[in-house]
Amino acid sequence: MGKLFQKFFHDEKHMEQKYYHMNIAGCERDLPLCPLNENLMIAGFVIFGDPELTTACAKALLDRAPEYDYLISAEAKGIPLVHEMARLAGNQKYFLARKAPKLYMTGVLEVNVRSITTAKEQKLYLDTADAAIMKGKRILIVDDVISTGESLRALEELVRTAGGEICGRMAILAEGDAQEREDLIYLEKLPLFDKEGKEI
Repeated sequence: MGKLFQKFFHDEKHMEQKYYHMNIAGCERDLPLCPLNENLMIAGFVIFGDPELTTACAKALLDRAPEYDYLISAEAKGIPLVHEMARLAGNQKYFLARKAPKLYMTGVLEVNVRSITTAKEQKLYLDTADAAIMKGKRILIVDDVISTGESLRALEELVRTAGGEICGRMAILAEGDAQEREDLIYLEKLPLFDKEGKEI
């Protein structure tokens, strides 16, 4: 369970910044509250540049992971997590859904996605060479935070299109309605907040 607190800035250009304190996989972190719209705030969770937290979360998720053949995540925030999970599991190959096709891709599978933290609709792309390897294999989907489930839905569509078998869905944090999903394995619940920074 987390707790809310705020820091005050003496500079007139800055307003008070509120934070949500959490223990995640044994790591204490303060997540800044960020306005999503005029009525809703979310706690910003970013593992970029935080190897201690990334490794702790990767270990905790692997301890609870079902049997799988390959891991997949989406660009970009899932990259450190899926990489560390694959490394800890014995330097396994993993797959990445990209936000744009790359010249080195042999071909692409494409799906649309709308994320809670992204202003406009995006696309996710999977290299057809990766899709060929995934065919008939057990694929474990991992991400840092799952909220609306839109990014997860897009990954599921890519895996199914590739002919892979989805054997599980994992995240570090489940936000909002995602906390009620019975098909999702996650480490901690992340609340949503009203415009005053109070938990909803």
